[in-house]
Amino acid sequence: MQPRKLGTELTVNPIGLGCMGMSFAYGGQEEKDSIATLHRAVEIGVDFFDTAEVYGPFENERLVGKALKGVRDKVTIATKFGFRISDEGTGAGRMTGVDSRPEHVKAVAEASLKRLGTNVIDLYYQHRVDPSVPIEDTVGAMADLVREGKVRALGLSEVSPQTLRRAHAVHPIAAVQSEYSLWSREPEEEIFAVCRELGVGFVPYSPLGRGLLTGTIRKTDALGEDDWRRTLPRFQAEAMETNERLVTLLEQMAEGKGVTAAQLALAWVLHQGDFIVPIPGARRIAHLEQNVAAAQTRLSDTEVADIGAALSPDKVAGKRYTQEALSLTNG
Repeated sequence: MQPRKLGTELTVNPIGLGCMGMSFAYGGQEEKDSIATLHRAVEIGVDFFDTAEVYGPFENERLVGKALKGVRDKVTIATKFGFRISDEGTGAGRMTGVDSRPEHVKAVAEASLKRLGTNVIDLYYQHRVDPSVPIEDTVGAMADLVREGKVRALGLSEVSPQTLRRAHAVHPIAAVQSEYSLWSREPEEEIFAVCRELGVGFVPYSPLGRGLLTGTIRKTDALGEDDWRRTLPRFQAEAMETNERLVTLLEQMAEGKGVTAAQLALAWVLHQGDFIVPIPGARRIAHLEQNVAAAQTRLSDTEVADIGAALSPDKVAGKRYTQEALSLTNG
């Protein structure tokens, strides 16, 4: 795999691993199975792992730290701050709002370092913009952590082009993380151009449409009762019925290339630019291996255009988030 740059500080292989689903939102799984998947990821060349304090909360960072302890010098670990987390409730219900006050930024970093069992966070993201705190103040606190040697590089998630520019003026931003896939293309409108201009990497989360673009989820009933995706508009029965026809089309196009639907969807994302490093989630080793192999799929410019047109967002039913969650994006 040809490595890709995230800003000037980080170089990683072109497909990373989003670790959230191992502990949070999608039902989780046994720790030993997650550790086996993480170990296999390293074996096949994955060197970029994404987690966050809120995944669990806290449990995912502990899992990633435990699994990667023996190979820490070979991997890049990204984590995120930015939410208030209550001691009450469970899962996502413990998030009670956003918090990017400088003192909170630094306190979370210290806690994340302990959970990850490391002395430095390679990439430290603001998870969501806090409208009550100027981005300059937040990034200033993040920059202090870089100067203290506790963080190597800084990132932002789901930000507007204007916020990215303001943040980058305080301290270089290495990466922007936002949802991006065949079905969610908002970053193409403005943020891609700003990333290219400033030399900022782009890290798509959910590049497989939270599993829908794999073709393995046909009905809402296929999801566990505690699976957070059941709350999302795109996973409601009527929307899934409409979108299934698009997935079938993707599968047909993939068959013509001799790859799976998931591999074609990831290859399409990779072909949008060499500053892009997607982080598909994978709990099972078979899915992980399939995703990583997508980096070997070559597409012509015509194929990229045809795939993009066939699954254009205007044909997709349902928004990617609820309205409440969308209000926290493009900050």
